[in-house]
Amino acid sequence: MGSPSPQLIVFLENAGRAGHLTLPEWASRAMDWSAEEYAKGVIWLQARRHYRRIVVLEDEQATAAQLWEALLQAGDAVIDLLILVHGQTGYACGYGEHQVGEDFFAGMHLLQEAGLAHFRLRAVYQMNCYGCSLASHWLALGAQAVNGAVGVNWLPEPSLSVFLNTWLGGRPFGEAVARSNGIASRMLGQVWRPTGGNGDTRVPHPKIASSQMLVFGDAGLRKQDMGAGA
Repeated sequence: MGSPSPQLIVFLENAGRAGHLTLPEWASRAMDWSAEEYAKGVIWLQARRHYRRIVVLEDEQATAAQLWEALLQAGDAVIDLLILVHGQTGYACGYGEHQVGEDFFAGMHLLQEAGLAHFRLRAVYQMNCYGCSLASHWLALGAQAVNGAVGVNWLPEPSLSVFLNTWLGGRPFGEAVARSNGIASRMLGQVWRPTGGNGDTRVPHPKIASSQMLVFGDAGLRKQDMGAGA
């Protein structure tokens, strides 16, 4: 008998924000709803066959406390985690003023050291801005592979769709991240043109450069790799 399918936890909150723009309340609500429904649709279509259970923490449930609880309730399951929220250096933005940051990671470390947290993180895919600043924290919690944007991430799509298709198709995590970021950069690069001047395409637009994704941990990790003890 093969290893059991892992669980997927989705931490999802758009909050109706678009960069630094101030939108009317109706527009903000519409963006929040449509972006989250779209993300859930993409995940459901591509991921449902690959996971024993999918837990979506959305809107009021997108808090550090709820993520904490979802991880603990997973028991000793292997977990893939999608972080589909905004972010700043040092934390991911949940619902309202809630943050997944230093307190969350410190508390989870204490639970692991006390033998009270048995989940096994496999891959953490982050779309939050400044995700690189959280990579070491996820690795310290046991994640085998993590990605993160170097700055503000302007490329949520088609990044998510391409990543899921590639990763769930059996390709290595690092390849899936690079492919998704590359395709999104080329597509949006038609709008945000290179800024090198004199036809130099080697200097990307600042928004493309800011959205660059780096991979930490085991870039060769595949979804078939269930982790020690699986």
